[in-house]
Amino acid sequence: MPRSRRQPRGTLFLIAGPSGAGKDTLIAEARKRLSESYIFPRRVITRPTRSDAELHSFETEEWFQQASAEGRFALSWEAHGLLYGVPRTIDDDLKAGRHVVINVSREVVVTARETYDPARTILVTAPREVLERRLASRGREPPEDIALRLERQKDIPADAIILNDGNLGTALDQFLTALTS
Repeated sequence: MPRSRRQPRGTLFLIAGPSGAGKDTLIAEARKRLSESYIFPRRVITRPTRSDAELHSFETEEWFQQASAEGRFALSWEAHGLLYGVPRTIDDDLKAGRHVVINVSREVVVTARETYDPARTILVTAPREVLERRLASRGREPPEDIALRLERQKDIPADAIILNDGNLGTALDQFLTALTS
């Protein structure tokens, strides 16, 4: 009797790191370069969409709370006074053998790694002065909020660490290697 061949499960890539490290930039560049076997789901955030910010789905806090209660998020968290959610559709992508790449809070890394197998964490970081300069150039937050973001460091288990301190090409090469090897 022939054995049925099961589709290998895709890997969940958790992209984490401090605000201003360039996670969204690296993810956007990887999206352009990787095959259709890599999925980059749009997060739901309770922050209105701005042209200079991450492409996401904006929803009200009330809508978000209802969607969360209905189990429509695979992962969700609160950070910086906002709610973030990753759609439950990633479960189907992973089962189908596609790799899912998501920008997550360090707060959900351990839970995500306990829930999803295989899961790999890629930490994207930069020196404090680079982070501070990048956050200030966004113009989204006053200096005191930037200082709070910079103090919110937390150690997380990481399978790869990308130092994104100025040379995007080098950081992108390292990021793509971490996603594909």
